[in-house]
Amino acid sequence: MTAPSTRGGVDLHMHSTASDGSASPSAVVAAARAASLATIALTDHDTLAGVAEARAAGDAAGVRVIAGVELSAVDGAGEEMHVLGLHIARPDGLQRALDVFRAARRARALEIVARLNALGVPVTADAVLAQAGEGAIGRPHVARALVAGGWAKDIREAFERWLGAGRAAFVEKRRLTIPEACALIHDAGGLAIYAHPGGDGTRDRLRALAGQGLDGIEVRHPGHSPSDIARLAALADELDLVPSGGSDWHGAAEGSRTIGCMQVPPEWLERQEARVRERVAQEVHA
Repeated sequence: MTAPSTRGGVDLHMHSTASDGSASPSAVVAAARAASLATIALTDHDTLAGVAEARAAGDAAGVRVIAGVELSAVDGAGEEMHVLGLHIARPDGLQRALDVFRAARRARALEIVARLNALGVPVTADAVLAQAGEGAIGRPHVARALVAGGWAKDIREAFERWLGAGRAAFVEKRRLTIPEACALIHDAGGLAIYAHPGGDGTRDRLRALAGQGLDGIEVRHPGHSPSDIARLAALADELDLVPSGGSDWHGAAEGSRTIGCMQVPPEWLERQEARVRERVAQEVHA
């Protein structure tokens, strides 16, 4: 076993085949090592199922793996946002709650297949489930099945033609509220981070979300412009929210993002860990 390095890059947002990524958890770790990353967070959608495999691979490869998850939630206006749970210390209770959402994801995928069939697209549920394997199923798996079957030339076309919001086969998914998502993450010992807020990360919005349990902001993300990054970093400091960031890598097959393309300074990771220690100390003295 190789001890995780204290030197190297830090990427705190990536996905594996445990949800909608195209690389297995151990392959994610191998890619991280090849990219000279020392610390990563595996943040699969609605599941922690890949963390154990990733950590075992990380122990062998000298890559530290932080247990994480990415949850979809809605604000008071019904707008969706994604919340990363980082530094999960008590996964069992969180995973039980997520299993309920995993079942809802499967039911949603089957309804999408039914709508596609009604539209004359003969994709099958088995084809979609095969794309997901053991992972938490999502629309990208439906898109891949459409591409594999020849009904779309690529994933983008599948979303633009059928699967995107407002398209003919779009199905809403069960939503958590922001306070519910933050509470689930906190109960598991983690930090709740607003994922890729972009232009929606305004001062007023972030202040309101902090009042609902938000701990931090994903400042660095491939979807952010340089001005977004500078503004969000300043707001994190102003509002006492911990900064985070990462590549949001889904695997080489997706091709749009490179693992490690959005690394965070080690001091950002240190600030997150200090916030976790503060919360643990509060729990002890509560």
